[in-house]
Amino acid sequence: MLKFFLTRVATTVPVLLLVTFVVFGLVLLIPGDPAVTIAGPEATVEQVAAVRERLGLDRPMIVQYWDWITSALSGDLGTSLFTSRPVATSIGDGLPVTLALAGSALVISLLIAVPTAIVSALRRGTWLDRISTIGSSLGIALPSFWLGLMFVLLFSLTLGWLPATGYVPIEKDPAAWASHILLPALTLGIAGAAESARQLRGSIIGVLQQDYVRTARAKGLRGRMVIGKHVMKNASVPLVTVLGLQITALLGGAVLVEQIFGVPGLGQVALNAVTTRDIPVIQGIVLVAVLVAMLSNLLVDLTYGYLNPKVRPR
Repeated sequence: MLKFFLTRVATTVPVLLLVTFVVFGLVLLIPGDPAVTIAGPEATVEQVAAVRERLGLDRPMIVQYWDWITSALSGDLGTSLFTSRPVATSIGDGLPVTLALAGSALVISLLIAVPTAIVSALRRGTWLDRISTIGSSLGIALPSFWLGLMFVLLFSLTLGWLPATGYVPIEKDPAAWASHILLPALTLGIAGAAESARQLRGSIIGVLQQDYVRTARAKGLRGRMVIGKHVMKNASVPLVTVLGLQITALLGGAVLVEQIFGVPGLGQVALNAVTTRDIPVIQGIVLVAVLVAMLSNLLVDLTYGYLNPKVRPR
């Protein structure tokens, strides 16, 4: 496993550099000129040129990228063009909130998907299986922004059970944090739960038909032991793939959900940066998103190595 881990890390580094270079170039192609915005609408051409020179925007892209990536390796992501705050500080304020939201959504997704998939696979063809299939299709089809608004209307405005907006750090009040995070996490987690349940159900059905499962049952092992020890480990490989993809999707979906529920996470920071074309903030957020995506892929590969030793290098 150590050799497998080192091999995956070694292949991750060049991919990370390539992705950051491509994204850095694409960010510079966003329409608009931040120098014009900073200088003001009444600024002359000379004043705009002076701002561009001060910000280093007049240098070649490769030079800008080199300065940025070398500074990023030391933890310096630059300074916001409009707020003058360090980019690392802005990201550090919003990232824990977004990670808490995405992590809660992932937990909710698993809590819904795993039991649903097991029951549906074991009761294949029954009314429980049909209800699960219909529910999975609806969960995938319903847009998150509509689902979030319906949750606010039902649980906040009509029933008054949960707050509609806001966020409380978990270290201040765990109960208040849970009440504020539940609706946005449920909004994000339902689509992931639907996809995970569908993939896991099909995988469990396939594993249940294997000879070693029939042998385990013939030996007299209890159903829970067969499912927990023999079936789930081998059926979880597709689920791991889906979860790896969901981690990145949750970060992207959090941008919209945070706006609906007024959660002060990284999504709001990203939206403000894109609106004002704050290039250093956008680049910092993209770097963090790429790191999270690469880390999730690395965890997926390591989980593959644990679940299926055949993928490990010899």
